[in-house]
Amino acid sequence: MNAHNTSLLTRLQHFVDDRATTDRKGGLGSLIIGSVAFMMLGVVAILGFVVTGPDVVQGEYVRLLYIHPAVAWVTYMAFGICAAASLLYLIGPTRSLFYDYVAGASAEVGVVFCALTLITGSIWGRPTWGVWWTWDARLTSTAVMFAVQLGYLALRRAPGNIEVRARRCAITGLIAVINVPIVHFSVEWWRTLHQGRTLLRPTPTIDGTQLTAMLLSIVGYSLLFAWMATKRFRIERLTAINASDNLTAQIEARQGSLV
Repeated sequence: MNAHNTSLLTRLQHFVDDRATTDRKGGLGSLIIGSVAFMMLGVVAILGFVVTGPDVVQGEYVRLLYIHPAVAWVTYMAFGICAAASLLYLIGPTRSLFYDYVAGASAEVGVVFCALTLITGSIWGRPTWGVWWTWDARLTSTAVMFAVQLGYLALRRAPGNIEVRARRCAITGLIAVINVPIVHFSVEWWRTLHQGRTLLRPTPTIDGTQLTAMLLSIVGYSLLFAWMATKRFRIERLTAINASDNLTAQIEARQGSLV
């Protein structure tokens, strides 16, 4: 057994052992988070689609207010977590495959929410702007962010050494997060069809039940992201266990052939 295989096997085994000790607690926590998320989104559905009526200007399309801003916020959060976990992986004292898998799970779920952001934005834009898509600053920068994160996920699937792949992905994750502030501030840096801030301003443009439903949707979708990311992380952990078992079997078989 060479030194590289020994080091890789040891790092994988430590990761597996550390996470296995908290698996049951993590499963219970995931169940609670998921249950709360779906209950909150149920309340949002009642407030947004039953309690509140259509808007004078936008009609029924105003109900996208309880979906689109929340999924956009979760997209920012997901890619931010990916970048933070990537940084922790690159720092020597905290270097662990745990952070690599957190980054991967966050990015993968974040891409789903980014796609939902583009889809719901296009649906909302059709009656508001008269077109499904326009090369507006906010839309274009969001599409670029989506493409970059797809590239990040493709890099994670590239074959090769686990540690080399994790290091490359961590660097890419830190570079990719630069798109987040560009997307967020695009409505202020350039002239754009997209409206400006709704909540983060001295006087919010909505109030009452609309404001309550929107805030609850942000919290609810954030919890939904946490639940989905936890499930995706568990899949990554199980994959690591399988890889560790396969590597152990291969090394033992090779040692047996040399005896």
